[in-house]
Amino acid sequence: MDEGESYRGDTPGLSLRDALRVARVEAAERSGVIVELRDASLARLSMLNELLDPIFAEVPLEHADLFDRGLMPGETPRLFVDMVAHVTLGRDRRTFRFLQDTRSGRRVLAESTNPNDIVDAVTRYIARRLIAREQALVAVALPPEAEPHPAPHHPAPHHPAPQEAAPATGSHRTVAPFLFGILVGVLAMLALALAAPELIAR
Repeated sequence: MDEGESYRGDTPGLSLRDALRVARVEAAERSGVIVELRDASLARLSMLNELLDPIFAEVPLEHADLFDRGLMPGETPRLFVDMVAHVTLGRDRRTFRFLQDTRSGRRVLAESTNPNDIVDAVTRYIARRLIAREQALVAVALPPEAEPHPAPHHPAPHHPAPQEAAPATGSHRTVAPFLFGILVGVLAMLALALAAPELIAR
């Protein structure tokens, strides 16, 4: 017997086939636990969903588009109230957690093992959403504040006044002194001619 055969005989061997069989059993057991937990979560969320039925029945039809309630199964079942708020269960599968996704992160709006506490929290959330929608509609319906505008000016009716002599224009005021100067010059020449005719003869 060589060294290799001695080694194999002293060590208990585990074939890959046996290891795979053991792994499948363990995975099946884990899957069964997960399925059971998921089913338990779905059952509790379904109960909460039924408790919310009369609350959503009171939502006015014109605001029904605000909410999109629905039970979403999956690895972590959730009961959605709208696009940003939902109820899920904590790790103990007994604690309800009402969460809201915001720009700054996820907020816990309520947390309790009593489903009635979560119903009250969801009811308050619905009321706040409805008030916010009503205020937004009122703000859109109201016209912007009227700014003061000056009253329109209506000119007084124009009645033509009786025609009067037109005042002297600027051109008349300029020509008159010019003509007066010419007249003075002519008179001065005549007076000089009469007084000293010999000067004119030269």
